Amino acid sequence: MRLAEKILTAPLGKTYLFSAGQAGFILKSKTGELLAIDLYLSECVERLEGTHGFRRLLPQILLPEELEFDVVICTHPHLDHFDTDAVPGLIANQRTKLFCSVDCEKLVKELHLEYYNRQITYVAPKQHYEVGSFAIDFVDCDHGTGAPDAVGVIVTVDGKKVYEVGDSCLRLDRAISLPRDLNVLIGPINGAYGNMNEEELPQLAELLKPGVTIPCHYGMFASHHGDPGKFYDVMTKMNLPCRLMQLGEGIVL
Repeated sequence: MRLAEKILTAPLGKTYLFSAGQAGFILKSKTGELLAIDLYLSECVERLEGTHGFRRLLPQILLPEELEFDVVICTHPHLDHFDTDAVPGLIANQRTKLFCSVDCEKLVKELHLEYYNRQITYVAPKQHYEVGSFAIDFVDCDHGTGAPDAVGVIVTVDGKKVYEVGDSCLRLDRAISLPRDLNVLIGPINGAYGNMNEEELPQLAELLKPGVTIPCHYGMFASHHGDPGKFYDVMTKMNLPCRLMQLGEGIVL
């Protein structure tokens, strides 16, 4: 069963989180509204970057036209988070709201998406938005000089709080101000390109104490590294709840 079918047939009345690979996740509200974060659906990274280290290693399980999202979020302009081959199709219905960091504006212009300007909002930390059942809070993120305007995001839906760190190094000094009632914490473990590694995400989980921590940003590209087994071992030794999601897996929150 393809991911779109899983999502569309998931019964209403429950809140779901689906893994789309890399740092991509999809939330489905009790009423069937859909929000996507950092979907990488194509092979544009290898095509545009031109190295074997960025060859897609996970299968493509979703096409942009298969689902109509209420909200699409791109936390920063790196192509595995702002998929230039997928974003135009994701907002082509003229209804989907696209929230992206301010440094994504260059990509929007290169893609000639000005026609969709009324659907596009450039965001920064400490900004709050509401779309249907989703309350969206953008928070600080430290992805270094390569993406200085990158953001993390906390999505509240149906009384559940999901925090996707975005691509970031470990910044416990900033995390101190984050909520302590998170149902889900999602963060990278690849330990490259300025991201947390398998030992650092558990430190953030220890501070925030979410209901469950889900690692991401591994398995898609050889050059990105990331060992979910190591992460699991560290979390287990620290007695912290975690879940390793399979590609295309959905869970009820």
